[in-house]
Amino acid sequence: GVVCIPFVVLGVKRINRLIKEHRKLLLIFAMAGAYAFVLSALKFPSVTGSSSHPTGTGLGAILFGPTPMAVIGFLVLIFQALLLAHGGLTTLGANTFSMAIAGPVVSWGVYKLGRKIKLNQKVAVFLAAALGNLFTYCVTSVQLGLAHPAADGVWSAVVRFLGIFALTQIPLAVIEGLLTVVILIGLQTYAGPELRELGFGEENR
Repeated sequence: GVVCIPFVVLGVKRINRLIKEHRKLLLIFAMAGAYAFVLSALKFPSVTGSSSHPTGTGLGAILFGPTPMAVIGFLVLIFQALLLAHGGLTTLGANTFSMAIAGPVVSWGVYKLGRKIKLNQKVAVFLAAALGNLFTYCVTSVQLGLAHPAADGVWSAVVRFLGIFALTQIPLAVIEGLLTVVILIGLQTYAGPELRELGFGEENR
């Protein structure tokens, strides 16, 4: 939780600046939050009381950068803990770090790298959302390994958790990547001017 605080603070500042400069982006922020809430609420029981699920944070990370998603993801996790008994308050710090910080950082980095090397935009979006999802669960596996070490050590437990999560998380990551591409195509159709204000789609022009 302490590690998450600087990201959340930076995210609040980034959101305030973006909204002040582009008031119309507020609706897209709300949509990104709703997307993350709905997708991450679709949980499938997995291992040691944990669950596999899409994260939905890649979309916001691609559009706004990783720090705003720390705020959005934190709020999503609080609402899920209070309203859906999903996650929980005692694990809020760990969940925020894996889903709202680590995953979005990877999604943002993969998208920027993909566009820099001139990957097709849809391919870059797919890879960003899918790999951000998978990295979230790599971090979760490390967290679970530290919390539930095996008899032969922490890293042995981490590898086992990774293997178990892979069965459900790889298909979910592919689905999330495809769905994120579809959502962004819709946004480009109906909110093109707002996306252009963000510079989305202008990377290689």
